[in-house]
Amino acid sequence: MASSMQNNRVSPPGYCVCCRTCNMWCWRAFKWLPVLLIVSIVTWSYYAYVIQLCIFTIESTVQQCIYLVLYHILLIMFAWSYWRTIFADIKPIPEKYKLPETELEKLLSAETEDAQRTILENFAKDLPIVTRTMSGSVRYCNRCVLVKPDRAHHCSICSRCVLKMDHHCPWVNNCVCFHNYKFFMLFLGYALLYCLFVMSTCLPYFIRFWKMYQEYKHAHCDNLLDSGTYSKQCMDILNGDFGMSGSAGRYHIVFAFFVALMFAISLGSLFGYHCYLVAHNRTTLEAFRAPMFRGGADKNGFSIGAYNNFKEVFGNSPNLWIVPVFTSAGDGCEYPVRREHRLQTFSAPHDARYDSMGTTRSRSENGDSPPASHIP
Repeated sequence: MASSMQNNRVSPPGYCVCCRTCNMWCWRAFKWLPVLLIVSIVTWSYYAYVIQLCIFTIESTVQQCIYLVLYHILLIMFAWSYWRTIFADIKPIPEKYKLPETELEKLLSAETEDAQRTILENFAKDLPIVTRTMSGSVRYCNRCVLVKPDRAHHCSICSRCVLKMDHHCPWVNNCVCFHNYKFFMLFLGYALLYCLFVMSTCLPYFIRFWKMYQEYKHAHCDNLLDSGTYSKQCMDILNGDFGMSGSAGRYHIVFAFFVALMFAISLGSLFGYHCYLVAHNRTTLEAFRAPMFRGGADKNGFSIGAYNNFKEVFGNSPNLWIVPVFTSAGDGCEYPVRREHRLQTFSAPHDARYDSMGTTRSRSENGDSPPASHIP
């Protein structure tokens, strides 16, 4: 049984350190490709919208100024939120959850599962944890050699345990978790607004270009096609050059409309789903596998009401809800739970910290105290 708790990795014969290092750097570079794709699309959309639409196409100076101001506000908030999501300081699990050498030796030398379970329960009795494994034992990560805090999971891509892990997102090359979930929500929201704004402001010009194309094609090309005569003028019309300057710019505007529409649909569904998760105080992992308590699985175990659930992520300061600065409640290790689960904690002192409204007294009295897709 002890061998199952160890994580020994042996390199295959002929596998040198240089090959391992090269593979590691190639993998790290590969993980940035989705982020580079997003940055490239946004950069191109800036050219299509600001240069081709606002400067070269829109004739009204007032309309240009309004569009440019609103566009850059959305772009700045979107880029700021995206940056914070990618480069958020994902703090490690506190040391108090890590097994000391003496306890680890006992755990590895234990001969039965019951003995291992007893060792872990004795160690965890002073920790503020209420969740369990499917078998009812303490949640333990043998890779990080620690007892998992509530809602924490091991990410096989990041190779570490992450507090309140939601999922590992390739589009931000980072785990979406306690430390950046607010940033991720704002990133989705501002990205959706950005796409809707670009789509709605490009739509009138897309319709105008389409009507002009159809009218010009009907007036100058249909008769030639019916007679079997394919002139250079006719082919230019079919390719989009219908007697006006800036045909290439119109392509950028049309493509910007369709790209914004496509991303708005996907972002709208994803943002709506995560709004649902926030309202019910669940992570993506918990939505697929309900957290297990001493009394059994409960998908609503951490739900304390929609408004309080919202404040768990966005904090108690309404002025900062839409700003990508960290305001989430708590420390990422201990969470308010439903009353029936508060009575099942490992020790009485932790039960006493929760009031009848389902929130910790330390939060209600002192305010928030922000800390400085794979399940194992």
